[in-house]
Amino acid sequence: MNQSLTLVFLVAAGIGLVVQNTLMVRITQSSSTILIAMLLNSLVGIVLFVSILLIKNGVAGFSELVHTVRWWTLIPGLLGSFFVFASISGYQYVGAATTIAVLVASQLIGGLVMDVVRSQGVPLRALIGPVCGAVLLVVGAWLVARREF
Repeated sequence: MNQSLTLVFLVAAGIGLVVQNTLMVRITQSSSTILIAMLLNSLVGIVLFVSILLIKNGVAGFSELVHTVRWWTLIPGLLGSFFVFASISGYQYVGAATTIAVLVASQLIGGLVMDVVRSQGVPLRALIGPVCGAVLLVVGAWLVARREF
């Protein structure tokens, strides 16, 4: 996949996330608990991925799945579920723009920290641009979060 197509996918995924969370808030409002929306979201994903795995690898895919499971391989699912929960709660209680601004700013900070830790000795000078960008994004998130309609 080339860089342009990847960027198009990222833009589409970002827009799709806004639509997904808006619909999940609507599901939550029409049911007794946020868990209904989260379970529906997870069930669709499970059915989709089980179907794709079965089509691509047949029964051998399930054998590989079973052999791949370790305790730590469950952590991404827990983090993903927490992300979905936090997103739905954010959309419902502070609005879409604030939720997105805070999530993006926190992801950027986490990403910068992860990149620095994994890079083994980045010169301080190389961090000036990314840190300035992160500060601007955090300030922007703060401005969005404190808005009053």
